[in-house]
Amino acid sequence: MTALSININKIALLRNSRGRNYPDVQAFAARCLDLGAHGITLHPRQDQRHARYSDVETLGALCQARGVELNVEGYPAPDFLEVVKRNKPAQCTLVPDAPDQLTSDHGWDLRKDADFLRPVLAELKALGIRSSLFIDYDNQDMHLAKELGADRVELYTEPYAEHFGTAKGDEIFQGFVAAAKRAQDAGLGVNAGHDLNLDNLAKFLTIPGILEVSIGHAVIVECLEQGIAEVLTKYAKICQPG
Repeated sequence: MTALSININKIALLRNSRGRNYPDVQAFAARCLDLGAHGITLHPRQDQRHARYSDVETLGALCQARGVELNVEGYPAPDFLEVVKRNKPAQCTLVPDAPDQLTSDHGWDLRKDADFLRPVLAELKALGIRSSLFIDYDNQDMHLAKELGADRVELYTEPYAEHFGTAKGDEIFQGFVAAAKRAQDAGLGVNAGHDLNLDNLAKFLTIPGILEVSIGHAVIVECLEQGIAEVLTKYAKICQPG
């Protein structure tokens, strides 16, 4: 089984556009859990243009009450880390986002960023928070994530999604197969996320040992087209075949 974590950022963006609590982020997250999601992901960026730091506390309480995991993603700036340390989510995924970045579009350079990441990962470990590093599939330094103290990596899957269904896509897919194996051989758990959807997820999950996928933008678009109950049911079947 692969755990399905629903990223709530786009619901938070809709809420913020009207200046009141509608749609209700907590209610939408609860609905996703009711329909088979295994956890919730939240990625508060430094300008809090969609998910807010206050949402971490709200959704953390929801996930704790439901006995599921909250995954908090973001760039490890001091204010972000303070929120993580205060709320202690099950998992914290560190992402190398610049403050003005539209969306995540690359992974960490584990050699260049080693001195920055090592103390952050040590602090998360001391708090009992599982850590994950956002990584490009063609990164040949995967083993360094383990040496720096990470528990998992999250493979950045946009290259797979962008070329899905093409000859180049098949080549890239094999690159992801190799990346997952490199990480697992180093003793790391493997998560994945970015632009995965109902069309391309099943093939991706033929890669052995993918522990978790976090999906947000596609889920919201698919819910608009098909309805939330149908979409979450389809995702649950892909993540838990048979």
